[in-house]
Amino acid sequence: MQAIILDTETHSLNGLPIEIAYAPIQIQAGKLTLDKSQIFDQLYSIGDEKISYGAMAVHHILEQDIVDQPHFDTFQLPSETVYIIGHNIDYDIRTIEKCGVDSSKIKAICTLALARRAWPDAEAHNISALIYMISKGSQRARELLKGAHRADADIILTANILMHIMHHLQVQDIEQLYALSEDARIPRSLNFGKHKGTAIEELPKDYVQWLLRQDDLDPYLRKALEKNLVQTL
Repeated sequence: MQAIILDTETHSLNGLPIEIAYAPIQIQAGKLTLDKSQIFDQLYSIGDEKISYGAMAVHHILEQDIVDQPHFDTFQLPSETVYIIGHNIDYDIRTIEKCGVDSSKIKAICTLALARRAWPDAEAHNISALIYMISKGSQRARELLKGAHRADADIILTANILMHIMHHLQVQDIEQLYALSEDARIPRSLNFGKHKGTAIEELPKDYVQWLLRQDDLDPYLRKALEKNLVQTL
């Protein structure tokens, strides 16, 4: 199982996992295959923690659903996993790390970043909006989205989006997809602070140097800033 699409649901924003689902995929000669019979989907208990009402409003998982479920720290990735694909995948990676998963050698592929690259002018890039966009607002899309925000359903939806991304960007294999994802994740402009919306190459040099001294700086923003700094020397 070299590549999987993975999704998690948590008990609060940036919280503990209460549902984890993944499905192995294959990408060969520009075609994606996913065997639905191989989908893993498990609810998890979280000890004394309680599911927030805000989280319930998103995924509709209730306290009673996770009673007597395995504790979240029992989750393990398939040992041969190399690529993990997901929509805003960093959130899911951080979530499974709370289970004790070592993600240091994982190659993460973000369909959110890829969607922004494929359709920069789309009105929105969340899963539901993309499904409606791809299907041109069809009734079939509405049916597909009835289960959205549950991990198993989001896997199928993400696979659907990924197939269209691959076609749009002419992706042939998983390595090409990973390389495109890495490039798409490098920001072209700043999305926070007093220089929000400013192109990376137009940021004041002293501000760039200040940002680079921040220990918690996003690694992809760091790449963009360092590349720009080298080019301006």
